Amino acid sequence: MKRWLKSFGILTTFGTYLILVMGAVVTKTESGEGCGDSWPLCHGELIPSSVNLELVIEYSHRIVSGIVGLLVLIFAIWAVAAMRKSRAVKWFAIGSVFFIAFQGALGAMAVVFGQSDAVLALHFGFSLLCFTCVLLLTMLVFRGDQPHEVRLTDVTDSFRYLIWSAAVFIYLVVYTGAYVRHADASMGCADWPLCNGQLIPPLSGIEGIQFGHRVAAALSFIFIAYITYVAIRHYRDRKDVYWGSVASFALIVLQVVSGGLTVLTGIQLMVSIVHTTIVSFLFGVMCYMAFQVRKPAGQRQGGMIETKRVLT
Repeated sequence: MKRWLKSFGILTTFGTYLILVMGAVVTKTESGEGCGDSWPLCHGELIPSSVNLELVIEYSHRIVSGIVGLLVLIFAIWAVAAMRKSRAVKWFAIGSVFFIAFQGALGAMAVVFGQSDAVLALHFGFSLLCFTCVLLLTMLVFRGDQPHEVRLTDVTDSFRYLIWSAAVFIYLVVYTGAYVRHADASMGCADWPLCNGQLIPPLSGIEGIQFGHRVAAALSFIFIAYITYVAIRHYRDRKDVYWGSVASFALIVLQVVSGGLTVLTGIQLMVSIVHTTIVSFLFGVMCYMAFQVRKPAGQRQGGMIETKRVLT
């Protein structure tokens, strides 16, 4: 049974990733109105009588989202039933279902009522939170419900808060990137790394939006670089923290490069998809690290023991 659950978790994780990519394609190709202002039907029809590329992109995104939403619900219920003793499994299961439902509702409202660019950018953000919850839920399923030892003194509070802060900041960077796409500001700076030949361009209009995203991305690079430095220097014995930080640094480097290529190639679709893919897994890794360095139950309750066997 557990083998089937693991396979289903992989399938569901891929499905939520596919929603992210398809959503980015909808935005990039400006296909959000491909089905008009009707939802869940397309131009009021279950099977559209007139078909064009924008309609195919938008309607396929809706269909896949509906199928994946069902997969998420099944996986969440199945995982909780199989691992009843794990509170983390329950929380990630609830998060998975909540965020897939919320992003679907937000997408429907955007079609029927229309939304501002700032609100539309949240749609990608909630899809990313769903992907991350499913990813971490799958990780817990693979780990199993066997207790494992966590050394309470491994991670200092300051490093723990640093990782948590970095995860939140990466999410904000993702939001600014989604806002850039929805505000049609991807080419607000026509070159890279400068912005229209300037180190600091006018901080208004699409130039300001694009430049703000670049500044946020640069700060996230510094953030993660410092976390990686601390992990390599002080936490080599914590393989989850060590390799998580190394992976996050590799991903942030690739993210910066893909961001530059997005501009230099004139927003080529495949480059944009790669950019979306990298930042999705970067956020997933940061959330994994944030989960791993949480305070064990014994320490949260004031325990003074050096080690404690806990159930994740």
